[in-house]
Amino acid sequence: MNGLTLRHLRYFAALARHGHFGRAAAACSISQPALSVQMKELEALVGAPLIERSTRQIRLTRLGEALAERAQDILHAVDEVEDLARAASDMMAGRLRIGVIPTIAPYLLPALIKDLTLRFPALDIRPREAITQTLINELLDMTLDVAIVALPVSEPSLHEETLFDEEFVLVRPLTDAAKPVPPAERLREMRLLLLEEGHCFRDQALSFCNIGQATPRDLMEGSTLATLVQMVGVGIGVTLIPEMAVQTETGSAAVSVARLARPRPKRRIGMVWRGTSPLAPHLAQMAETLRQMHMAGRIGSRAQPGSSEMVDTVAAATASSE
Repeated sequence: MNGLTLRHLRYFAALARHGHFGRAAAACSISQPALSVQMKELEALVGAPLIERSTRQIRLTRLGEALAERAQDILHAVDEVEDLARAASDMMAGRLRIGVIPTIAPYLLPALIKDLTLRFPALDIRPREAITQTLINELLDMTLDVAIVALPVSEPSLHEETLFDEEFVLVRPLTDAAKPVPPAERLREMRLLLLEEGHCFRDQALSFCNIGQATPRDLMEGSTLATLVQMVGVGIGVTLIPEMAVQTETGSAAVSVARLARPRPKRRIGMVWRGTSPLAPHLAQMAETLRQMHMAGRIGSRAQPGSSEMVDTVAAATASSE
């Protein structure tokens, strides 16, 4: 079939995966009209319609469904060849697709990308922010090389590499700074602000407070940690955030930050990649780089000396609660 290219297959696979021209075009970093042109070229090459178009969504024809499955197999094989070639090098180079969950990405990615770029100038880093389940699916689909998430993910085909542990802290209105730090059971009775469903951090906070998945009447939701902290600042409620977010999110809000009573809630941050990935040695090297950066105080809770002092100060003022 003269004229068929990997670009055609990649664009078609994205369209099949997203089921929407706009979302597929965004995922491929091209315009929607350009994607439409490519799909018309592909249909002309195969000599039959692949897509049933409507104003709201697209549906694959029977031939389209068969081609989507075969295209994915071909793209996986091509990616594996590229990975093998990259793995043969002693240095990390070429494309590296990194997924990071939203409660880690803003606080870790800038330092990580800066460090990796300095260490490995030939590395083409392509970051992606999404919730855990989306990242796991993309790892399994081979559209990501590695993800940084909260462990465990408990997916047998993925390798989990622990990086560091991180505590959660309590964020309250500034007017509550001198009050005793409430125990976990007391948080259940307060207006608790949490991330919306789908975020693993939400589930971890609910577990610490011993709140079931049924949402209590006074539990409120936000889409980002920044939103939650700002809501606390205007007196709407209280929230839990990871330590790495303290310096970034609390600087512009009228809030106080306190450590909770022991045993304090925490999460384990780690990297996950496919157990069969030829890039595994390089990804293990990257994991060690992240551990060193954390130990040096450049990422994670130790990267927040100012905020840690603030947390400790508030905790000392309320030590009687512990």
